[in-house]
Amino acid sequence: SGKALEDGWYHSGDLGKKDEDGFIYVVDRLKDMIISGGENIYPAELEMIIGRHPSVAEAAVVGAPDSTWGEIPVAYVVKKPGADLTAEDILDICRNNLAKYKCIKEVRLVDALPRNAVGKILKKELRKLSL
Repeated sequence: SGKALEDGWYHSGDLGKKDEDGFIYVVDRLKDMIISGGENIYPAELEMIIGRHPSVAEAAVVGAPDSTWGEIPVAYVVKKPGADLTAEDILDICRNNLAKYKCIKEVRLVDALPRNAVGKILKKELRKLSL
């Protein structure tokens, strides 16, 4: 119904996992999850992997429509000043650290990521660019 509070439960829109000790960890936002070929892909995981590359300043991953898979993960990447970074570098770090179905399918190197007034990355704007 779109309500945050429903039947005594607070629906935050966050996705989490529970470990063997009962601790709960937020892994991503439900609206950001990508479903590709029936598999759930969490952009936060891909962003963390991409962010490990020493030439990456920041990255954001969104789903783009795809006629075969439903959606594919697309990375928007800002490189560090003076860094020599290519789309292939990003694809390589994904191939070496992620299951094949989670790997980025397209990389777009950008000068900056769109942000709101408080600095939050506007993934909605990136999704529009991915259409």
